[in-house]
Amino acid sequence: MADDTHGWTAAPGAAERARSVLAAAWSCAVTAEGAREELVGAHGVTDDGRVLLQVPEVGALLAAAIRAPRGGPSAVLEFADVAPVPVRDRIRARLWLAGRLAARDGRQVLQPTRVVLRQPSGTLVVDVDEFAAAAPDPLAAAEARLLTHLADRHADAVERLTRLVDHGSLHGAVRVQPLAVDRHGLTLRVERLRTSGDVRLPFHAPADDVSRLTERMHVLLAQAGAASRPRALQRQRTDGEG
Repeated sequence: MADDTHGWTAAPGAAERARSVLAAAWSCAVTAEGAREELVGAHGVTDDGRVLLQVPEVGALLAAAIRAPRGGPSAVLEFADVAPVPVRDRIRARLWLAGRLAARDGRQVLQPTRVVLRQPSGTLVVDVDEFAAAAPDPLAAAEARLLTHLADRHADAVERLTRLVDHGSLHGAVRVQPLAVDRHGLTLRVERLRTSGDVRLPFHAPADDVSRLTERMHVLLAQAGAASRPRALQRQRTDGEG
């Protein structure tokens, strides 16, 4: 994975990051009493972080719920945070929620009793009360659209932003792509022939909605315009060797 990942300045806390992963996820893997199923578009989230599952009427999960003792089956839900822009190592984080499933209004509800977040920087056990009280990043739902638009329509802006990256981090770079954005800053993925690294560009102030994000990005681009130009990125050869 990244060999020179920078420390994230002004980054979301673990509970907020976990809630952001949960808010943006479209699918999850559910393991209950030895049964495992992949559910797509079948979960919702309450304000306090409980997960509502629409379990298939026929399947191992429903059977596990039926044969479980009173109190519902124990379960683990796994969510993957996948970068919307194609890069190496697209899994940015994994989130596990453990608890017991309880039937309610035709759905299975999981109240997390253990929350584990794994990121490239390490694995954290998130306090369940902090998780329940946290809110997802305000840009989480729009992040995929924002990043793909930046990568597809404004590659020149991404390259300009590399002026804010120290030259050492760009050594041997063949491609730089936007990896993540939240209200605190933008993260770029610097790819080399065999390795990659992440660089954090913090905003001068939080961006609590898309309009504020636009202003924060303009500030970064203005700073980049005033910065000295780094060495040109090495371009990948077109003969398939890089």
